Amino acid sequence: MRVALIHALKHSIGPIEAAFARLWPDASLMNLLDDSLSADLARDGSLTAGMTDRFLSLGRYVASTRADAILFTCSAFGPSIEAVARAHAPMPVLKPNEAMIEQAVARAHRIGLVATFPPTLASMPREFPRSVEIVPKLAAGALAALDRGDRAEHDRLVAELVAAASGRPVLTTPDSAVQKLKELLVVRS
Repeated sequence: MRVALIHALKHSIGPIEAAFARLWPDASLMNLLDDSLSADLARDGSLTAGMTDRFLSLGRYVASTRADAILFTCSAFGPSIEAVARAHAPMPVLKPNEAMIEQAVARAHRIGLVATFPPTLASMPREFPRSVEIVPKLAAGALAALDRGDRAEHDRLVAELVAAASGRPVLTTPDSAVQKLKELLVVRS
């Protein structure tokens, strides 16, 4: 199975590839990076029709490579990713967070949401059912640490937020997304 991974942040590549290596090492991965998408979203403050057009172009390109599925790895672009999913149905096209949201909602009605990219905290809470209480927190400085190449500082800043949590399981978007794609594609074949 060929899974196309589309990234808007260069930092997303390592964690999702590590999740595939652990959870679905037989999948064939294809990486596309357009980090200007995240820069443009941060600059503009919201999604634009032009950004969605760029996502649709990436989806068409991936479809032309005969990929079996698309996994986007930046959660701040939900509506644009949904447009790609509609354009390429029935091919599985996943937002990075949708599988994790399904798992989290099945476990709790009050969920902490930690992000390192500020636009994620604006877009992602809307993707949860209204019956769920979301407690959003920005790991301030964590993305800047990654930009400097300091993964340990990034992880430390995120861990500070998580340390005060209730002790419930921590779900990550890479692991949840890989597990769901594997289920969707293995069942189809």
